[in-house]
Amino acid sequence: MARRCSLTGKKPLVGNHVSHSQRKIKRVQKPNLKNKKIYVPELGRFVRVKLSTRALRTVNKKGFMAFLKDEGLSLKQVTS
Repeated sequence: MARRCSLTGKKPLVGNHVSHSQRKIKRVQKPNLKNKKIYVPELGRFVRVKLSTRALRTVNKKGFMAFLKDEGLSLKQVTS
């Protein structure tokens, strides 16, 4: 499975690590992803999702179904 947040679409960033002498080495910055079981009161059950910690904070604030509605996603698209 890809290293991608199922809610926000965050994925690894590729760039260069640049030393003092300006030597460039490829590096990857990976998103902080977690597999979580989130309780959805509208459905009355838990849902498993792979999401970034930033998305988790937003879900805690807004609610899972409200977040999906704002992002234009359906439950089937984000569950694993």
